[in-house]
Amino acid sequence: MKKINLLAVTVLFAIATKAQQFKFKPLDVSQADFAYFPERSVKESVGDKATPLIKIVYSRPSAKGRKVFGSLQPFGKVWRIGANESTEIRFFKNVILGGKEIPAGTYTLFAIPEKEKWEMILNQQTDTWGPYGYDESKDVIRFSVQPKQLAEYVETLSIVFTPQTSGANLVIGWENTYVEVPIIISN
Repeated sequence: MKKINLLAVTVLFAIATKAQQFKFKPLDVSQADFAYFPERSVKESVGDKATPLIKIVYSRPSAKGRKVFGSLQPFGKVWRIGANESTEIRFFKNVILGGKEIPAGTYTLFAIPEKEKWEMILNQQTDTWGPYGYDESKDVIRFSVQPKQLAEYVETLSIVFTPQTSGANLVIGWENTYVEVPIIISN
């Protein structure tokens, strides 16, 4: 009787184990990344009580020898600033962006690149895939920034924050172009 019970338990365990088989997706070619301001805020120990003021989540496509702006990303078209899901930015405090006070919260960041200027778009709608679900009626603000030439080629889209006296500049760089978006942290 004990052998039958042991056999039954073994068979049930094998069936349960087989039922849990699944496949993980392969590594995405445009991996997700994060940028924080201040940069070290999430790396500090809990006792330091360091909290981020801004967090951005984006996917990092690579140029792979292709011309990016004006070709892969056509001028005059809404761009998600990356790949895959649209780039999201979270403000932990109220900020001033493009001359307008923006309440703390999470937003989607888009751009319309042009040769002489980029129109930056902060949008209320989150959890969208690329520009496909973009809804202009949900724009919080639009403002322009000047694209500049990078001194060195950047193969993979990169985003960093550079500290400023009253906040930070969000710097977006790819290929041979970058833009700086001034963000003032409200007190």
